[in-house]
Amino acid sequence: MALVECVPNISEGRDRGVIDAVAGEVERIEGCTLLDVDPGAATNRTVITFVGEPEAALEGAFRLISKASELIDMRTHTGEHPRMGATDVCPFVPVSGITMEECAALARRLAERVGSELGIPVYLYEHAAATEERKNLAAVRAGEYEGLEEKLKDPHWAPDCGEATFNARSGATAIGARKFLIAYNINLNTKEKKLATDIALNIREAGRNKRGPDGKFVRDVNGVPIKKPGLFKHVKAVGWYIEEYKRAQISINFTDWEVSPIHAVFDEVCAQAADRGMRVTGSELVGLVPKAAILRAGIHYLEKQGRSVGLPESEIIETAVQSLGLSDLAPFDPAEKIIEYRVGDRFGVLAAMKVRDFVDEVSTESPAPGGGSVAALCGALCGALCAMVANLTVGKKGYEKAWGDMSALAAQAQQLKDFFLEAIDRDTEAFTAVIEAWRLPKKTDAEKEASEKAVLAAMKAASLVPMETLEKCVDVCALAQRSAAAGNRASVSDAAVGACCAEAAAESAWFNVLINLNEISDKDFVAKSRRDADELLEKVRRDSKRVRDSVRDALAK
Repeated sequence: MALVECVPNISEGRDRGVIDAVAGEVERIEGCTLLDVDPGAATNRTVITFVGEPEAALEGAFRLISKASELIDMRTHTGEHPRMGATDVCPFVPVSGITMEECAALARRLAERVGSELGIPVYLYEHAAATEERKNLAAVRAGEYEGLEEKLKDPHWAPDCGEATFNARSGATAIGARKFLIAYNINLNTKEKKLATDIALNIREAGRNKRGPDGKFVRDVNGVPIKKPGLFKHVKAVGWYIEEYKRAQISINFTDWEVSPIHAVFDEVCAQAADRGMRVTGSELVGLVPKAAILRAGIHYLEKQGRSVGLPESEIIETAVQSLGLSDLAPFDPAEKIIEYRVGDRFGVLAAMKVRDFVDEVSTESPAPGGGSVAALCGALCGALCAMVANLTVGKKGYEKAWGDMSALAAQAQQLKDFFLEAIDRDTEAFTAVIEAWRLPKKTDAEKEASEKAVLAAMKAASLVPMETLEKCVDVCALAQRSAAAGNRASVSDAAVGACCAEAAAESAWFNVLINLNEISDKDFVAKSRRDADELLEKVRRDSKRVRDSVRDALAK
Protein backbone atom coordinates (compact mmCIF):
# COMPACT_ATOMS: atom_id res chain seq x y z
CA MET A 1 0.00 0.00 0.00
CA ALA A 2 1.31 3.45 -0.92
CA LEU A 3 1.40 5.66 2.14
CA VAL A 4 2.14 9.38 2.28
CA GLU A 5 2.46 11.69 5.27
CA CYS A 6 1.17 15.25 5.14
CA VAL A 7 2.23 17.90 7.69
CA PRO A 8 0.22 21.13 7.25
CA ASN A 9 1.19 24.04 9.52
CA ILE A 10 -1.71 26.43 10.17
CA SER A 11 -1.45 29.95 11.57
CA GLU A 12 -3.53 29.32 14.68
CA GLY A 13 -2.22 27.92 17.94
CA ARG A 14 -4.49 29.42 20.59
CA ASP A 15 -8.13 28.88 19.62
CA ARG A 16 -8.77 25.17 20.19
CA GLY A 17 -12.14 25.36 18.48
CA VAL A 18 -10.57 26.57 15.24
CA ILE A 19 -7.72 24.07 15.51
CA ASP A 20 -10.06 21.12 16.04
CA ALA A 21 -12.36 22.22 13.21
CA VAL A 22 -9.46 22.47 10.75
CA ALA A 23 -7.86 19.16 11.82
CA GLY A 24 -11.28 17.51 11.86
CA GLU A 25 -11.55 17.92 8.09
CA VAL A 26 -8.90 15.23 7.71
CA GLU A 27 -10.89 12.72 9.77
CA ARG A 28 -13.81 13.11 7.36
CA ILE A 29 -11.78 11.60 4.53
CA GLU A 30 -11.84 7.83 4.20
CA GLY A 31 -8.29 6.53 3.93
CA CYS A 32 -6.75 9.30 6.07
CA THR A 33 -5.56 8.85 9.65
CA LEU A 34 -4.97 11.89 11.84
CA LEU A 35 -1.82 11.18 13.86
CA ASP A 36 -1.00 14.34 15.78
CA VAL A 37 -2.16 17.91 16.43
CA ASP A 38 0.54 20.02 18.10
CA PRO A 39 -0.48 23.64 18.87
CA GLY A 40 1.88 26.37 20.11
CA ALA A 41 0.49 29.44 21.84
CA ALA A 42 3.60 31.62 21.56
CA THR A 43 4.09 30.83 17.87
CA ASN A 44 0.30 30.94 17.30
CA ARG A 45 0.82 27.98 15.01
CA THR A 46 -0.29 24.34 14.93
CA VAL A 47 1.49 21.44 13.26
CA ILE A 48 -1.00 18.82 12.05
CA THR A 49 0.23 15.38 11.00
CA PHE A 50 -1.81 12.84 9.10
CA VAL A 51 -1.17 9.92 6.77
CA GLY A 52 -3.10 8.22 4.02
CA GLU A 53 -3.04 6.75 0.58
CA PRO A 54 -2.02 9.36 -2.01
CA GLU A 55 -5.47 10.34 -3.31
CA ALA A 56 -6.94 10.41 0.18
CA ALA A 57 -4.05 12.53 1.45
CA LEU A 58 -4.54 14.97 -1.43
CA GLU A 59 -8.22 15.36 -0.64
CA GLY A 60 -7.55 15.65 3.11
CA ALA A 61 -4.98 18.38 2.55
CA PHE A 62 -7.31 20.35 0.27
CA ARG A 63 -10.20 20.16 2.72
CA LEU A 64 -7.91 21.26 5.57
CA ILE A 65 -6.55 24.25 3.62
CA SER A 66 -10.09 25.20 2.62
CA LYS A 67 -11.34 25.11 6.21
CA ALA A 68 -8.31 27.07 7.45
CA SER A 69 -9.06 29.78 4.86
CA GLU A 70 -12.62 30.03 6.23
CA LEU A 71 -11.69 30.25 9.92
CA ILE A 72 -8.31 32.01 10.07
CA ASP A 73 -7.93 35.70 9.26
CA MET A 74 -4.30 36.65 8.66
CA ARG A 75 -5.09 40.35 9.04
CA THR A 76 -5.28 39.85 12.80
CA HIS A 77 -2.61 37.16 13.19
CA THR A 78 0.45 37.60 15.39
CA GLY A 79 3.02 35.02 16.44
CA GLU A 80 6.72 34.35 16.82
CA HIS A 81 7.04 31.85 13.97
CA PRO A 82 7.64 33.02 10.38
CA ARG A 83 4.41 32.69 8.35
CA MET A 84 2.70 34.01 5.25
CA GLY A 85 -0.70 32.30 5.18
CA ALA A 86 -3.60 30.73 7.05
CA THR A 87 -2.12 27.41 5.98
CA ASP A 88 1.50 28.42 5.95
CA VAL A 89 3.12 25.25 4.62
CA CYS A 90 1.82 21.88 3.49
CA PRO A 91 4.48 19.29 2.64
CA PHE A 92 3.90 15.73 1.42
CA VAL A 93 6.36 13.14 2.73
CA PRO A 94 6.86 9.66 1.22
CA VAL A 95 6.48 6.93 3.84
CA SER A 96 6.18 3.64 1.93
CA GLY A 97 5.29 2.47 -1.56
CA ILE A 98 5.62 5.95 -3.05
CA THR A 99 8.53 7.93 -4.47
CA MET A 100 9.59 11.51 -3.83
CA GLU A 101 8.76 12.32 -7.46
CA GLU A 102 5.22 11.03 -6.94
CA CYS A 103 4.88 13.16 -3.80
CA ALA A 104 6.10 16.19 -5.75
CA ALA A 105 3.45 15.50 -8.40
CA LEU A 106 0.86 15.24 -5.61
CA ALA A 107 2.00 18.63 -4.28
CA ARG A 108 1.62 20.22 -7.72
CA ARG A 109 -1.89 18.84 -8.11
CA LEU A 110 -2.87 20.20 -4.71
CA ALA A 111 -1.33 23.57 -5.55
CA GLU A 112 -3.41 23.78 -8.75
CA ARG A 113 -6.63 23.12 -6.81
CA VAL A 114 -5.81 25.55 -4.02
CA GLY A 115 -4.88 28.29 -6.49
CA SER A 116 -7.86 27.84 -8.82
CA GLU A 117 -10.64 26.79 -6.41
CA LEU A 118 -9.72 28.75 -3.27
CA GLY A 119 -8.07 31.79 -4.82
CA ILE A 120 -4.96 31.43 -2.67
CA PRO A 121 -1.54 32.10 -4.24
CA VAL A 122 0.69 29.02 -3.92
CA TYR A 123 4.45 28.66 -4.01
CA LEU A 124 5.98 25.23 -4.60
CA TYR A 125 9.07 24.40 -2.55
CA GLU A 126 11.71 21.73 -1.90
CA HIS A 127 11.31 18.70 -4.22
CA ALA A 128 8.17 20.18 -5.84
CA ALA A 129 9.85 23.51 -6.69
CA ALA A 130 10.01 24.57 -10.33
CA THR A 131 13.25 26.52 -9.83
CA GLU A 132 16.33 26.09 -7.66
CA GLU A 133 15.68 29.44 -5.96
CA ARG A 134 12.30 28.31 -4.66
CA LYS A 135 13.49 25.06 -3.13
CA ASN A 136 14.42 26.85 0.08
CA LEU A 137 11.31 27.51 2.19
CA ALA A 138 12.99 30.46 3.90
CA ALA A 139 13.49 32.19 0.54
CA VAL A 140 9.89 31.53 -0.48
CA ARG A 141 8.55 32.89 2.81
CA ALA A 142 10.87 35.91 2.98
CA GLY A 143 8.94 39.06 3.87
CA GLU A 144 6.21 36.93 5.46
CA TYR A 145 2.56 37.95 5.39
CA GLU A 146 3.32 41.63 5.96
CA GLY A 147 5.45 41.82 2.81
CA LEU A 148 3.33 39.51 0.67
CA GLU A 149 1.25 42.21 -1.06
CA GLU A 150 4.38 43.93 -2.43
CA LYS A 151 6.05 40.60 -3.19
CA LEU A 152 3.17 39.56 -5.42
CA LYS A 153 3.63 42.71 -7.50
CA ASP A 154 7.13 41.54 -8.45
CA PRO A 155 6.92 39.33 -11.60
CA HIS A 156 9.98 37.45 -10.33
CA TRP A 157 7.88 36.27 -7.37
CA ALA A 158 4.67 35.43 -9.20
CA PRO A 159 3.07 32.40 -7.53
CA ASP A 160 3.45 28.97 -9.10
CA CYS A 161 -0.32 28.46 -8.93
CA GLY A 162 -3.15 30.91 -8.50
CA GLU A 163 -3.31 34.59 -9.39
CA ALA A 164 -0.68 37.11 -8.32
CA THR A 165 -3.40 38.85 -6.32
CA PHE A 166 -3.09 39.56 -2.63
CA ASN A 167 -5.59 37.52 -0.60
CA ALA A 168 -5.69 39.60 2.56
CA ARG A 169 -7.57 37.02 4.60
CA SER A 170 -5.69 33.84 3.68
CA GLY A 171 -2.29 35.12 2.53
CA ALA A 172 -0.29 32.54 0.56
CA THR A 173 0.57 28.90 1.04
CA ALA A 174 3.78 26.97 0.38
CA ILE A 175 3.13 23.42 -0.83
CA GLY A 176 5.94 20.95 -1.37
CA ALA A 177 7.44 17.51 -0.97
CA ARG A 178 10.26 16.64 1.39
CA LYS A 179 11.96 13.76 3.13
CA PHE A 180 10.67 12.36 6.40
CA LEU A 181 12.29 14.16 9.34
CA ILE A 182 13.27 11.91 12.24
CA ALA A 183 13.76 13.55 15.64
CA TYR A 184 16.08 11.46 17.79
CA ASN A 185 17.97 11.86 21.07
CA ILE A 186 20.99 9.85 22.28
CA ASN A 187 21.39 9.57 26.05
CA LEU A 188 24.73 9.91 27.84
CA ASN A 189 25.71 8.86 31.37
CA THR A 190 26.76 12.40 32.25
CA LYS A 191 25.22 15.69 33.25
CA GLU A 192 27.89 17.63 31.37
CA LYS A 193 26.25 19.48 28.46
CA LYS A 194 29.66 20.52 27.13
CA LEU A 195 30.63 16.90 26.42
CA ALA A 196 27.37 16.28 24.57
CA THR A 197 27.87 19.46 22.53
CA ASP A 198 31.41 18.42 21.62
CA ILE A 199 30.16 15.19 20.05
CA ALA A 200 27.20 16.96 18.40
CA LEU A 201 29.58 19.34 16.62
CA ASN A 202 31.55 16.38 15.29
CA ILE A 203 28.62 14.45 13.87
CA ARG A 204 26.39 17.18 12.42
CA GLU A 205 26.76 18.17 8.77
CA ALA A 206 27.43 21.83 9.63
CA GLY A 207 30.36 20.77 11.79
CA ARG A 208 32.25 23.29 13.95
CA ASN A 209 34.46 26.33 13.55
CA LYS A 210 37.93 25.29 12.40
CA ARG A 211 40.85 26.11 14.71
CA GLY A 212 44.47 26.67 13.79
CA PRO A 213 47.59 25.35 15.56
CA ASP A 214 47.33 28.29 17.96
CA GLY A 215 43.85 27.25 19.02
CA LYS A 216 42.22 30.30 17.44
CA PHE A 217 39.43 30.19 14.87
CA VAL A 218 40.58 30.11 11.25
CA ARG A 219 38.85 32.86 9.27
CA ASP A 220 38.40 33.68 5.60
CA VAL A 221 39.38 36.99 3.94
CA ASN A 222 36.17 38.56 5.25
CA GLY A 223 36.87 37.50 8.80
CA VAL A 224 34.16 34.83 8.85
CA PRO A 225 35.13 31.63 10.71
CA ILE A 226 35.77 28.68 8.39
CA LYS A 227 33.80 25.54 9.19
CA LYS A 228 35.19 22.05 9.60
CA PRO A 229 32.42 19.81 8.20
CA GLY A 230 30.94 17.12 10.41
CA LEU A 231 30.78 13.40 9.70
CA PHE A 232 27.18 12.93 8.55
CA LYS A 233 25.26 14.55 5.73
CA HIS A 234 21.68 15.67 6.40
CA VAL A 235 22.20 15.53 10.17
CA LYS A 236 21.56 18.43 12.55
CA ALA A 237 22.65 18.04 16.17
CA VAL A 238 23.03 19.95 19.43
CA GLY A 239 24.01 18.96 22.94
CA TRP A 240 21.82 19.76 25.92
CA TYR A 241 21.07 18.76 29.50
CA ILE A 242 17.62 17.45 30.45
CA GLU A 243 16.80 17.98 34.12
CA GLU A 244 13.93 15.47 33.99
CA TYR A 245 16.33 12.67 33.05
CA LYS A 246 19.35 13.95 35.02
CA ARG A 247 21.57 13.45 32.01
CA ALA A 248 22.91 15.11 28.89
CA GLN A 249 21.62 14.22 25.46
CA ILE A 250 22.67 14.71 21.87
CA SER A 251 19.53 15.92 20.12
CA ILE A 252 19.51 15.01 16.42
CA ASN A 253 17.32 15.74 13.41
CA PHE A 254 17.73 13.42 10.42
CA THR A 255 16.59 15.31 7.33
CA ASP A 256 17.47 12.33 5.11
CA TRP A 257 17.79 9.14 7.14
CA GLU A 258 18.43 7.08 4.00
CA VAL A 259 21.72 8.90 3.45
CA SER A 260 22.71 8.97 7.13
CA PRO A 261 20.84 6.13 8.89
CA ILE A 262 20.06 6.14 12.60
CA HIS A 263 22.30 3.19 13.46
CA ALA A 264 25.37 4.69 11.77
CA VAL A 265 25.11 7.89 13.84
CA PHE A 266 24.34 5.92 17.02
CA ASP A 267 27.41 3.70 16.58
CA GLU A 268 29.65 6.73 15.97
CA VAL A 269 28.33 8.50 19.06
CA CYS A 270 28.96 5.36 21.11
CA ALA A 271 32.58 5.34 19.91
CA GLN A 272 33.12 9.04 20.58
CA ALA A 273 31.49 8.83 23.98
CA ALA A 274 33.82 5.97 24.95
CA ASP A 275 36.82 8.07 23.84
CA ARG A 276 35.68 10.72 26.34
CA GLY A 277 35.16 8.29 29.20
CA MET A 278 31.39 8.21 28.80
CA ARG A 279 28.84 5.59 27.91
CA VAL A 280 25.72 5.81 25.78
CA THR A 281 22.87 4.46 27.90
CA GLY A 282 20.31 4.38 25.11
CA SER A 283 18.30 6.64 22.86
CA GLU A 284 14.77 7.85 22.18
CA LEU A 285 12.70 8.61 19.11
CA VAL A 286 10.63 11.78 19.37
CA GLY A 287 7.42 11.41 17.39
CA LEU A 288 6.99 8.81 14.68
CA VAL A 289 9.48 6.90 12.54
CA PRO A 290 9.13 5.08 9.20
CA LYS A 291 9.22 1.31 9.57
CA ALA A 292 12.01 1.03 6.99
CA ALA A 293 14.35 3.10 9.18
CA ILE A 294 13.89 0.73 12.12
CA LEU A 295 14.14 -2.39 9.96
CA ARG A 296 17.36 -1.09 8.44
CA ALA A 297 18.83 -0.64 11.92
CA GLY A 298 17.71 -4.11 13.00
CA ILE A 299 19.27 -5.72 9.92
CA HIS A 300 22.51 -3.80 10.56
CA TYR A 301 22.84 -5.20 14.07
CA LEU A 302 21.84 -8.73 13.04
CA GLU A 303 24.61 -8.65 10.42
CA LYS A 304 27.11 -7.38 12.99
CA GLN A 305 26.16 -10.34 15.21
CA GLY A 306 26.66 -12.78 12.33
CA ARG A 307 22.99 -13.75 12.43
CA SER A 308 20.53 -14.33 9.61
CA VAL A 309 18.57 -11.27 8.52
CA GLY A 310 15.69 -13.46 7.34
CA LEU A 311 13.70 -13.15 10.55
CA PRO A 312 10.09 -12.07 11.05
CA GLU A 313 9.60 -8.32 10.93
CA SER A 314 8.76 -8.18 14.63
CA GLU A 315 12.09 -9.78 15.58
CA ILE A 316 14.09 -7.44 13.36
CA ILE A 317 12.36 -4.48 14.99
CA GLU A 318 13.01 -5.87 18.47
CA THR A 319 16.69 -6.24 17.59
CA ALA A 320 16.76 -2.55 16.62
CA VAL A 321 14.94 -1.50 19.80
CA GLN A 322 17.37 -3.39 22.03
CA SER A 323 20.51 -2.43 20.10
CA LEU A 324 19.65 1.27 20.05
CA GLY A 325 18.38 1.22 23.63
CA LEU A 326 15.10 2.80 22.55
CA SER A 327 13.40 1.82 25.81
CA ASP A 328 16.05 3.49 27.97
CA LEU A 329 13.81 6.35 29.15
CA ALA A 330 10.36 4.93 28.42
CA PRO A 331 9.04 1.72 26.86
CA PHE A 332 9.22 1.77 23.06
CA ASP A 333 5.92 0.52 21.61
CA PRO A 334 6.22 -0.18 17.86
CA ALA A 335 2.44 0.05 17.50
CA GLU A 336 2.59 3.67 18.67
CA LYS A 337 5.95 4.83 17.30
CA ILE A 338 6.13 3.26 13.81
CA ILE A 339 4.05 5.27 11.39
CA GLU A 340 2.79 2.33 9.29
CA TYR A 341 1.57 0.54 12.41
CA ARG A 342 -0.33 3.62 13.54
CA VAL A 343 -2.32 3.52 10.32
CA GLY A 344 -3.58 -0.01 10.89
CA ASP A 345 -2.75 -3.67 11.21
CA ARG A 346 -0.44 -5.02 8.55
CA PHE A 347 -2.53 -8.12 8.02
CA GLY A 348 -6.28 -8.42 7.77
CA VAL A 349 -8.78 -9.96 10.14
CA LEU A 350 -8.28 -13.54 8.96
CA ALA A 351 -4.48 -13.56 8.97
CA ALA A 352 -4.51 -12.04 12.46
CA MET A 353 -6.66 -14.86 13.85
CA LYS A 354 -5.39 -17.67 16.03
CA VAL A 355 -5.00 -20.95 14.14
CA ARG A 356 -8.00 -22.58 15.83
CA ASP A 357 -10.21 -19.55 15.20
CA PHE A 358 -9.26 -19.45 11.52
CA VAL A 359 -9.92 -23.17 11.03
CA ASP A 360 -13.23 -22.83 12.87
CA GLU A 361 -14.19 -19.91 10.63
CA VAL A 362 -13.40 -21.94 7.49
CA SER A 363 -15.62 -24.76 8.80
CA THR A 364 -18.79 -22.66 9.09
CA GLU A 365 -21.59 -22.35 6.53
CA SER A 366 -20.14 -19.05 5.28
CA PRO A 367 -18.61 -19.44 1.77
CA ALA A 368 -15.66 -17.24 2.73
CA PRO A 369 -12.98 -17.76 3.84
CA GLY A 370 -12.68 -20.79 1.62
CA GLY A 371 -10.27 -22.57 -0.65
CA GLY A 372 -8.48 -19.43 -1.85
CA SER A 373 -7.61 -18.33 1.67
CA VAL A 374 -6.54 -21.86 2.59
CA ALA A 375 -4.32 -21.98 -0.52
CA ALA A 376 -2.63 -18.77 0.61
CA LEU A 377 -2.12 -20.21 4.08
CA CYS A 378 -0.37 -23.26 2.58
CA GLY A 379 1.92 -20.93 0.65
CA ALA A 380 2.73 -19.00 3.82
CA LEU A 381 3.66 -22.24 5.59
CA CYS A 382 6.07 -23.12 2.78
CA GLY A 383 7.72 -19.70 3.10
CA ALA A 384 7.99 -20.11 6.86
CA LEU A 385 9.60 -23.56 6.55
CA CYS A 386 12.12 -22.32 3.98
CA ALA A 387 13.07 -19.46 6.28
CA MET A 388 13.40 -21.86 9.20
CA VAL A 389 15.78 -24.20 7.34
CA ALA A 390 17.88 -21.23 6.20
CA ASN A 391 18.00 -19.69 9.67
CA LEU A 392 19.05 -23.04 11.17
CA THR A 393 21.94 -23.04 8.69
CA VAL A 394 23.34 -19.55 9.32
CA GLY A 395 25.90 -19.69 12.13
CA LYS A 396 26.10 -23.49 12.06
CA LYS A 397 29.60 -24.98 11.87
CA GLY A 398 30.31 -26.82 8.66
CA TYR A 399 28.00 -24.56 6.62
CA GLU A 400 30.11 -21.40 6.64
CA LYS A 401 30.16 -21.11 2.84
CA ALA A 402 26.37 -21.14 2.75
CA TRP A 403 25.74 -18.55 5.48
CA GLY A 404 25.45 -15.57 3.14
CA ASP A 405 23.19 -17.32 0.66
CA MET A 406 21.01 -18.82 3.38
CA SER A 407 20.58 -15.44 5.11
CA ALA A 408 19.46 -13.91 1.81
CA LEU A 409 17.18 -16.90 1.16
CA ALA A 410 15.56 -16.51 4.58
CA ALA A 411 14.87 -12.84 3.87
CA GLN A 412 13.23 -13.76 0.54
CA ALA A 413 11.20 -16.47 2.25
CA GLN A 414 9.94 -13.99 4.86
CA GLN A 415 8.76 -11.64 2.10
CA LEU A 416 6.92 -14.46 0.35
CA LYS A 417 5.45 -15.64 3.64
CA ASP A 418 4.07 -12.15 4.24
CA PHE A 419 2.68 -11.97 0.70
CA PHE A 420 0.73 -15.18 1.26
CA LEU A 421 -0.52 -14.02 4.66
CA GLU A 422 -1.89 -10.86 3.09
CA ALA A 423 -3.49 -12.98 0.33
CA ILE A 424 -5.53 -14.87 2.95
CA ASP A 425 -7.67 -11.78 3.43
CA ARG A 426 -7.38 -10.52 -0.13
CA ASP A 427 -9.07 -13.66 -1.43
CA THR A 428 -12.03 -13.25 0.91
CA GLU A 429 -12.23 -9.52 0.15
CA ALA A 430 -12.32 -10.30 -3.58
CA PHE A 431 -15.18 -12.76 -3.06
CA THR A 432 -17.06 -10.16 -1.01
CA ALA A 433 -16.66 -7.67 -3.87
CA VAL A 434 -18.27 -10.22 -6.24
CA ILE A 435 -21.23 -10.64 -3.88
CA GLU A 436 -21.68 -6.86 -3.70
CA ALA A 437 -21.61 -6.62 -7.50
CA TRP A 438 -24.29 -9.30 -7.77
CA ARG A 439 -26.48 -7.30 -5.38
CA LEU A 440 -26.49 -4.14 -7.51
CA PRO A 441 -29.99 -3.04 -8.67
CA LYS A 442 -31.16 -4.39 -12.04
CA LYS A 443 -34.55 -2.71 -12.51
CA THR A 444 -33.70 -0.69 -15.61
CA ASP A 445 -31.69 -1.56 -18.72
CA ALA A 446 -28.98 0.89 -17.62
CA GLU A 447 -28.81 -0.72 -14.19
CA LYS A 448 -28.62 -4.17 -15.73
CA GLU A 449 -25.75 -3.11 -17.98
CA ALA A 450 -23.91 -1.48 -15.06
CA SER A 451 -24.46 -4.59 -12.94
CA GLU A 452 -23.11 -6.90 -15.65
CA LYS A 453 -19.99 -4.77 -16.04
CA ALA A 454 -19.47 -4.64 -12.27
CA VAL A 455 -19.86 -8.41 -11.93
CA LEU A 456 -17.44 -9.06 -14.79
CA ALA A 457 -14.84 -6.72 -13.31
CA ALA A 458 -15.25 -8.24 -9.84
CA MET A 459 -14.98 -11.80 -11.17
CA LYS A 460 -11.82 -10.95 -13.09
CA ALA A 461 -10.33 -9.37 -9.97
CA ALA A 462 -11.34 -12.42 -7.93
CA SER A 463 -9.58 -14.74 -10.39
CA LEU A 464 -6.37 -12.68 -10.21
CA VAL A 465 -5.89 -13.22 -6.46
CA PRO A 466 -5.45 -17.02 -6.68
CA MET A 467 -3.50 -16.49 -9.93
CA GLU A 468 -1.00 -14.35 -8.00
CA THR A 469 -0.87 -17.07 -5.35
CA LEU A 470 -0.02 -19.56 -8.10
CA GLU A 471 2.75 -17.31 -9.43
CA LYS A 472 4.30 -16.93 -5.99
CA CYS A 473 4.12 -20.70 -5.46
CA VAL A 474 6.71 -21.04 -8.22
CA ASP A 475 9.02 -18.67 -6.33
CA VAL A 476 8.55 -20.23 -2.91
CA CYS A 477 9.02 -23.77 -4.29
CA ALA A 478 12.34 -22.62 -5.75
CA LEU A 479 13.39 -21.55 -2.26
CA ALA A 480 12.41 -24.96 -0.91
CA GLN A 481 14.67 -26.50 -3.55
CA ARG A 482 17.61 -24.26 -2.60
CA SER A 483 17.17 -24.84 1.13
CA ALA A 484 17.00 -28.60 0.58
CA ALA A 485 20.19 -28.53 -1.50
CA ALA A 486 22.38 -26.27 0.68
CA GLY A 487 20.60 -26.02 4.02
CA ASN A 488 21.20 -27.72 7.33
CA ARG A 489 21.04 -31.50 6.76
CA ALA A 490 19.27 -31.97 10.09
CA SER A 491 16.33 -29.95 8.72
CA VAL A 492 16.21 -31.27 5.18
CA SER A 493 12.84 -32.94 5.85
CA ASP A 494 11.38 -29.49 6.63
CA ALA A 495 12.40 -28.32 3.16
CA ALA A 496 10.50 -31.30 1.73
CA VAL A 497 7.42 -30.44 3.78
CA GLY A 498 7.74 -26.90 2.46
CA ALA A 499 7.72 -28.24 -1.09
CA CYS A 500 4.59 -30.27 -0.26
CA CYS A 501 2.91 -27.10 1.07
CA ALA A 502 3.90 -25.20 -2.09
CA GLU A 503 2.33 -27.86 -4.28
CA ALA A 504 -0.80 -27.97 -2.14
CA ALA A 505 -1.05 -24.18 -2.34
CA ALA A 506 -0.60 -24.25 -6.13
CA GLU A 507 -3.15 -27.03 -6.67
CA SER A 508 -5.65 -25.23 -4.43
CA ALA A 509 -5.09 -21.86 -6.09
CA TRP A 510 -5.47 -23.49 -9.53
CA PHE A 511 -8.93 -24.81 -8.61
CA ASN A 512 -9.94 -21.34 -7.39
CA VAL A 513 -8.79 -19.76 -10.63
CA LEU A 514 -10.86 -22.26 -12.60
CA ILE A 515 -14.09 -21.81 -10.65
CA ASN A 516 -13.83 -18.04 -11.03
CA LEU A 517 -13.16 -18.34 -14.77
CA ASN A 518 -16.38 -20.33 -15.17
CA GLU A 519 -18.36 -17.18 -14.39
CA ILE A 520 -16.48 -14.88 -16.79
CA SER A 521 -17.88 -14.19 -20.27
CA ASP A 522 -14.66 -12.67 -21.68
CA LYS A 523 -13.39 -15.66 -23.70
CA ASP A 524 -9.96 -14.20 -24.45
CA PHE A 525 -9.38 -13.44 -20.78
CA VAL A 526 -10.52 -16.93 -19.80
CA ALA A 527 -8.34 -18.68 -22.39
CA LYS A 528 -5.19 -16.78 -21.42
CA SER A 529 -5.83 -17.20 -17.69
CA ARG A 530 -6.43 -20.93 -18.05
CA ARG A 531 -3.26 -21.34 -20.12
CA ASP A 532 -1.17 -19.38 -17.60
CA ALA A 533 -2.64 -21.27 -14.63
CA ASP A 534 -1.96 -24.66 -16.22
CA GLU A 535 1.67 -23.74 -16.98
CA LEU A 536 2.30 -22.43 -13.46
CA LEU A 537 0.76 -25.47 -11.80
CA GLU A 538 2.78 -27.87 -13.92
CA LYS A 539 6.00 -26.09 -13.03
CA VAL A 540 5.26 -26.21 -9.31
CA ARG A 541 4.41 -29.92 -9.58
CA ARG A 542 7.73 -30.66 -11.29
CA ASP A 543 9.77 -28.55 -8.87
CA SER A 544 8.05 -29.92 -5.80
CA LYS A 545 8.63 -33.50 -6.93
CA ARG A 546 12.29 -32.70 -7.55
CA VAL A 547 12.67 -31.42 -3.98
CA ARG A 548 10.86 -34.39 -2.45
CA ASP A 549 12.86 -36.89 -4.51
CA SER A 550 16.17 -35.30 -3.55
CA VAL A 551 15.26 -35.29 0.14
CA ARG A 552 14.03 -38.89 -0.05
CA ASP A 553 17.38 -39.91 -1.58
CA ALA A 554 19.32 -37.99 1.06
CA LEU A 555 17.41 -39.63 3.92
CA ALA A 556 17.90 -43.10 2.40
CA LYS A 557 21.69 -42.82 2.59
